[in-house]
Amino acid sequence: MAEPARQYQNEETAYRVAPNNIEAEQALLGAILINNDAFYRVSDFLKPEHFYEPIHQQIYQVAGDMIRATKRANPVTIKTFLPADDKIGDLTVAQYLARVAAEATTIINAEDYGRSIYDLAVRRSLITVGEDMVNIAYDAPVDMPPVQQIEDAERRLFELAETGSYDGGFHEFGNALNVAIDMANAAYQRDGGLSGIATGIRALDARMGGLQPSDLVIIAGRPGMGKSSLATNIAFNIAHAYRGEVAADGSTKAVDGGVVGLFSLEMSAEQLATRIIADQAEVPSSKIRRGKIDHSEFERLVGCSQMLHKLPLFIDETGGISIAQLAARARRLKRQRGLDVAVIDYIQLMRGSSRHGDNRVQEVTEITTGLKALAKELNIPIIALSQLSRQVENRDDKRPQLSDLRESGSIEQDADVVLFIYRDEYYLKNREPAEGSEEWLSWDTKMREAIGKAEVIVAKQRHGPTGSVQLGFQDEFTRFSDLADEDHLPERFE
Repeated sequence: MAEPARQYQNEETAYRVAPNNIEAEQALLGAILINNDAFYRVSDFLKPEHFYEPIHQQIYQVAGDMIRATKRANPVTIKTFLPADDKIGDLTVAQYLARVAAEATTIINAEDYGRSIYDLAVRRSLITVGEDMVNIAYDAPVDMPPVQQIEDAERRLFELAETGSYDGGFHEFGNALNVAIDMANAAYQRDGGLSGIATGIRALDARMGGLQPSDLVIIAGRPGMGKSSLATNIAFNIAHAYRGEVAADGSTKAVDGGVVGLFSLEMSAEQLATRIIADQAEVPSSKIRRGKIDHSEFERLVGCSQMLHKLPLFIDETGGISIAQLAARARRLKRQRGLDVAVIDYIQLMRGSSRHGDNRVQEVTEITTGLKALAKELNIPIIALSQLSRQVENRDDKRPQLSDLRESGSIEQDADVVLFIYRDEYYLKNREPAEGSEEWLSWDTKMREAIGKAEVIVAKQRHGPTGSVQLGFQDEFTRFSDLADEDHLPERFE
């Protein structure tokens, strides 16, 4: 077999050559050229950039494009798409293709060759990351503290562990198109026609198309509106709907629902568990905390706890967590258990780096920018809760606006979706006039209309329309749900 020119080595050379196996690359390409079915044994995990030799990268790319287009890929058909004037040792490209195909034996070992090529590519990328770590540590810029280098190295190592290659450069538009078409196909095939992960609340999914990968979703509202309740409901729905299947590379991929990581900076894990079990068992959480439950309610709680025990819902209750710590723990969870959605409750309780001093606006800007970058890196939707400023209370119409987002315009800027929660019932409760008066009758009419209802205002959405979604809210169970259609209400007897 002819060796590519760049591979000629002197045994006495003082330098180390990056890990590679030219023979395995030639054997795999030969197997593909004589039997195109071999390509499908490796195409799920092996990319052109995993090959060491540039000419092998080109051959694999061209052969793959032709096979996907249902055309025959062999030395004769692909040579016209490769540089004819290039030399590989003493051979032309056409002669080299013929030699590779002639010396191929069988496709039985194609996957083994592919795995070997992939593993060697990962080792080369690992060497690159390691060399960069050493070089930067020796000659670190003045404005780059060690903790920043650690975070950067961790991010690159995570990307390497997830994809088998580290590449922070440009991506071909054709690859981006393939991803877009795959997403559209998934939405077409999936029940409900959603391109993202279903929240479990139909009205919200219809407006948003589900939670989209790499999106930062902000849920904001004044205290008492139910921000934590809505986020917890969505987290539970996604975890409860989880159904996974094993992918070609051996990893488990979510088909429905997903693995959820919930960073609760305000409530403890026990409080969150109480909320969820109260919702599912339909026992008010206030009764659970006071022990005012009867035997049948306790049996429902026990039955629900057994059903919920294996939910893929992981809770981190660290208070005042920094954006760097949160990113590190999210990466670790994705690597060890999987992670499809992250929920943060809430932004104003997080910390940025110490370099901002008392400038809270800059700190929040760092946090929201970091959350958006993390969503893109992990390719998951991140739901982050946010407080609103008090200026809402000074208006007659207390429905929130984007300008009400507290402390930083970066929340509005970095978010892909902004949802506001508004419950008229909350404000009406606190404005009850004297009973029997004319004002009370008007108040009572409004209260009857508002009770048990909530409005989720989609104030910003990069991928779709804005507007309002009407939901039901059961305060005693802290549960948001779809409102029943008037056409499907049970018959009333008065």
